Amino acid sequence: MNVFDEKGITHLDLHGVRHLDAADEVIDFVYQYQSKFPLIIICGNSNKMIAIVENSLNSNSIMFSKPRFGIIRVEKL
Repeated sequence: MNVFDEKGITHLDLHGVRHLDAADEVIDFVYQYQSKFPLIIICGNSNKMIAIVENSLNSNSIMFSKPRFGIIRVEKL
């Protein structure tokens, strides 16, 4: 899990994370850094990874937006 801060926003970069591990990584990241909302999750160009992240967030009632393809912005729990 590659976590970094850029322009005051905490990011999770999922490049190199296996699809099987992505959902757990995302939820762990969101709950660990919830005091720093908004958060950015970088999914890359994989439609499958984007779907995994969206499903994981939706199933946990976490609000998010998609400012551009491959990027998910977590807004609040």
